[in-house]
Amino acid sequence: MTDTTGTTDDVREEVRSRYAAAASAVTQGNREALAVVDAGQSCCSPSENASCCGGSGEVDDAFGASLYSADEQGTLPAEAVAASLGCGNPMMVAELHEGETVLDLGSGGGIDVLLSARRVGPTGHAYGVDMTDEMLELAESNKAKAGATNVDFLKGTIEDVPLPDGSVDVVISNCVINLSTDKPAVLAEMFRVLAPGGRIGISDVVAEDHLTPADRAERGSYVGCIAGALSRSEYLDGLQEAGFVDAAVEFTHEAADGMHSALIRATKP
Repeated sequence: MTDTTGTTDDVREEVRSRYAAAASAVTQGNREALAVVDAGQSCCSPSENASCCGGSGEVDDAFGASLYSADEQGTLPAEAVAASLGCGNPMMVAELHEGETVLDLGSGGGIDVLLSARRVGPTGHAYGVDMTDEMLELAESNKAKAGATNVDFLKGTIEDVPLPDGSVDVVISNCVINLSTDKPAVLAEMFRVLAPGGRIGISDVVAEDHLTPADRAERGSYVGCIAGALSRSEYLDGLQEAGFVDAAVEFTHEAADGMHSALIRATKP
């Protein structure tokens, strides 16, 4: 599994800084500032060849929120929708059931955690893990506005999840794994925290197999979710090496030339 250039600390700080600015813009109710952050290459960046979130290359008021149904958006605080900076909707593959425990890696403003909490019901639980203080503060505010009582947001990295072994039924994530400089650690952590029979339902940017790491870097930045993306075969091989079975990577729409938003599924035996 190949990762691209940039030291771990430098890339992590750049990602943290971008998403901290996005959270602050939402908290301050400044959509114009959020658009500037996004144009500076957050995951849904019009400065790439096309937008991860819609393929048009144009920024609307809520970016990744366009991939959620009106019914889904209608159940959430406006700030949670505005802070959606993903490349897909992991609810499309998560197939959540009442009573399950769900973990969202890189939970941001909390949109996928809050939607998960509604689906698993009062007997289930939804966790979100994020490394950015500003996003965690926004997520806690959205949790309070939504009246969610079966939700916890935890500070941590996706390479070192602050939950015990075998503690969740489902792991979801929305356009975050491509931002990690240690993807094998992320996949291993997903496997570790899942109970036997648990599953993943992830949205991420994935490259076609013929694109080299250099090709990917030419198409966009690391923080823009392009340069750090795995290829389809790298994703599948990485999931297998981590111990997963029945893995699948389904392209949904093009994010840049040869780069796609994708839905990823796999199961822990």
